Amino acid sequence: MEQTIASTGSSVLIIPAFIFGSVVGSFLNACIYSLPRQGSRVFIHPYCTSCGTPNKPYDIIPIVSYIILLGRCRACGSRISPTYLVVELLSGVVSALLVWRFGISLTSLFYLIFLFSLIVVTFIDLEHRIIPNVITLPGIIVGLIYNALNTNWVTLQMDFSSFQFTLSDFLRISDEVGIIGSILGIILGGGILYFIGFIYEAIKKREGMGMGDVKLLAMIGAFIGWKGVIFVAFLSSLFGVLVGIPIILFKRGDLKYAIPYGPFLSLAAAFYCITGGFSFRF
Repeated sequence: MEQTIASTGSSVLIIPAFIFGSVVGSFLNACIYSLPRQGSRVFIHPYCTSCGTPNKPYDIIPIVSYIILLGRCRACGSRISPTYLVVELLSGVVSALLVWRFGISLTSLFYLIFLFSLIVVTFIDLEHRIIPNVITLPGIIVGLIYNALNTNWVTLQMDFSSFQFTLSDFLRISDEVGIIGSILGIILGGGILYFIGFIYEAIKKREGMGMGDVKLLAMIGAFIGWKGVIFVAFLSSLFGVLVGIPIILFKRGDLKYAIPYGPFLSLAAAFYCITGGFSFRF
């Protein structure tokens, strides 16, 4: 029941979407900087964090200003983190890809919110090893709202009126009805990592999976449902093996150098949103 305003793949919208995404990326940079330092408060810093000099309006143009300034403050010459450029580019690409695939639609709107949130989570987790509740908990609610809006409630009522209480019927309804799949996605998403963390802690006697990852996968499940959670759990584990093991080996088996799991979950979820992942048939 997707409410499309512009047809999928409208190439004329891709460049405006990229520009829009890069502008939003500037705000995401403010979130990445502020949330670990000020909790739930987000401050846009219109000044150099090294010397305190206010930025000129032409020095905060997304992407362009960073390139012109060669990643340096105009006033003091101090280095500006390349994360700012990467986030703006990534936000622009994500926005363009979603508009290319879904057009201007309900799906594009909510997936933009979803993937922009994952960008913030990724860079905060990489730097600070935390996943803020202020993103994941409201994200679960937004995912439920999206799937509620995308649910044909009349069809849902008819489905349940003829429900035969078989596994096949249950899986079919959870696949076809957005809100049911979303609820199952939250339960399965949070449950998978919580169970893995519980088993790991019972065996190793130390925490192996933070609750931030549990809430993040629950948020992912709220948006893309239980099938998406299975896909994300598999693909993120593959990413973790391909990236994490070489790092651990390079550091001579010291697990404290293993990178956080949140970025792998986020990357796998973004891949699912843009490509559709794989599909089951019952």
